Amino acid sequence: MSAHWLWVCVYCLGVVIFVNRYIAGIILRVVRGKKWDETTETFVPTVTAVIPMFNEGKAIQETLQSVLDSEYPAAKLNIICIDDCSTDDSYEQARAIARRSNGRLRIVRNQLNMGKRRSIIRAVRESDSEIIVSIDSDVVVDRSAIRELVKRFVDERIAAVGGWVDVRNKQENWLTRMQVVKYWYGYFFLKNLEWGFRRVMCLSGCLTAYRRKVLVELEPVLESRSVLGVPIKYGEDRFLTRQIVKAGYMTTMTLDARCRTFVPTTLSSYFSQQLRWRRSNILDYSGGFSHVWRLNPILAIHFFSQLGLLVVYPIAVVRLLTTMRFFPAMTLHLAVVVVFGCIYRWRVRTYTREERVGILAFAPLTLLMPITYALLTPLALFTLDTGSWETRNHEDTVPEPAPVPEPVRELVSTPIPVLAAAGSAHASAMSSRAPSHAQLPAA
Repeated sequence: MSAHWLWVCVYCLGVVIFVNRYIAGIILRVVRGKKWDETTETFVPTVTAVIPMFNEGKAIQETLQSVLDSEYPAAKLNIICIDDCSTDDSYEQARAIARRSNGRLRIVRNQLNMGKRRSIIRAVRESDSEIIVSIDSDVVVDRSAIRELVKRFVDERIAAVGGWVDVRNKQENWLTRMQVVKYWYGYFFLKNLEWGFRRVMCLSGCLTAYRRKVLVELEPVLESRSVLGVPIKYGEDRFLTRQIVKAGYMTTMTLDARCRTFVPTTLSSYFSQQLRWRRSNILDYSGGFSHVWRLNPILAIHFFSQLGLLVVYPIAVVRLLTTMRFFPAMTLHLAVVVVFGCIYRWRVRTYTREERVGILAFAPLTLLMPITYALLTPLALFTLDTGSWETRNHEDTVPEPAPVPEPVRELVSTPIPVLAAAGSAHASAMSSRAPSHAQLPAA
């Protein structure tokens, strides 16, 4: 590809994505008006909050307690926490909360490490609630979050409703402050086009509500997922959301349901997370070829333009480096990022100091974005068959089969045979790979 056509492709894709994410989203908000985020007060179904857990330690108590403290009617809300063979004291910490939950919280322990997806499937099988709310084990949810999610099921065709994932450790260092702005844009702007058409293509497992009957319907598809015969644990949220859309259902979201999660605090953990997300993006965009083109043409263009940019951007960065034009391009990039920082700062001006970051907090993205695209995208392409989760410092942890605990009345500790068998096959296939275990927004 000549340099001229390369830059034409980059600029065209950039314009299309920018227009779709910002201008088109704003236009849709204006056109839809009050119908943008419709709610209903009459739908109060039974709800089961599902929390897969691995090596959270004492921190899991804060997550579980935040769900127990939800404003949703206690008689209609129960919780299932699935311990996926933690190697620390997470299981005992969760049991301590369960004993004080008046029977509303059950702790289920897998005997073999199965991963997040299969743990959720197990919990869905053990539940008979109308709505399943997926909550990650490192988040705390606002008291009103579950009620706000449920209120968005205004149509039988809506199968999933996602919430707003905010950052817990906002002020820890420059890297977490940068991610505060990144997450904010991810939810307040980048998903607007998909949100407007009720086809949000990635709902975070940090906080998303699903119709149980849809999860049961899609279970055969969700049960087995692999690349080159290797079971895949990363990108579960994106994969599940796309399968729901592919099945003909609608997905939506709301900013009124908030949870808070910890973001990476070091460059190594940040790049590890981004590598996993790059793999997820590559698989998801490739899988979308079979059906996304059947959706609204605007959504299809938006979806595939992101794939195009994912492929072309690394080539463009390498070209800039070889022609000695990288730093002038980065100067322009820095100016754009600072403008975005100013917009963010204006929009959050009413937040407390603890809840907001400064105008220049987004500036480090100027260099981190080329690195994640130019280096991590090619690496992700050649390591799609990895079995590890690669986040939250679980890379070196290889779970052993969990001992069967003594029976406890309020706990469930017997594994489902089908999943136990699947987990056994999974462990066998991955024994030579030293699997690791470990969580956005569309970046």
